[in-house]
Amino acid sequence: MTLPSPPLLLITDRHQARGDICDIAEAALSAGCRWLSLREKDLPQSQQAALLRKLLDRAQQFQAKVTLHGDPALARQARADGVHLSAGGDAAAARHVLAQGALIGLSVHSVQEARSVDSKRVDYVIAGPVFETQSKPGYGPVLGPEGLALIVAACPVPVVAIGGIDPQNASKCQLAGAAGFAVMGGVMRSENPAEVVAQLIGALTTPMPQPRPR
Repeated sequence: MTLPSPPLLLITDRHQARGDICDIAEAALSAGCRWLSLREKDLPQSQQAALLRKLLDRAQQFQAKVTLHGDPALARQARADGVHLSAGGDAAAARHVLAQGALIGLSVHSVQEARSVDSKRVDYVIAGPVFETQSKPGYGPVLGPEGLALIVAACPVPVVAIGGIDPQNASKCQLAGAAGFAVMGGVMRSENPAEVVAQLIGALTTPMPQPRPR
């Protein structure tokens, strides 16, 4: 399973959003985002399912993927493209519940967790926080680019970096080996989410400078 292209994941958070999360998602899609994940775990499952369907409807015209941070059974019920599990989540059970070809991710916060990932059941991991983040202040410890690089080296599947990532520091995650970025508050809180997304995608597609020969 390959990651959506570009490998920029926008995670929703209606508590930080400046407007309707579906409208923000559509702005991100119009700017080139092709991967969304609904993360509204405090809502009843019926409301999560309804939001998932709305996001899927908006994503369809862009051929974008929509996943769920939450219950694999709910993701299947709403016909989402996959599920993202919390650290320690049961990827084997998720793979059993979801249709063949579903995108399954797992959060990791340490080299030990990264090393234990089963590449037969997990398609990618999200590692972080890489930098300090307004979305989850005090949630850590912060990995930094060096810690992210250690996780990348230990993990058998692509690593998506998360936590305080913006267009200015994104290149540090790429240099550490991250396959992509996940963002939440920086887009949700923005007055112009499309512009932020376009800048992040630009950072992803800008070639990294090569070291000079010695």
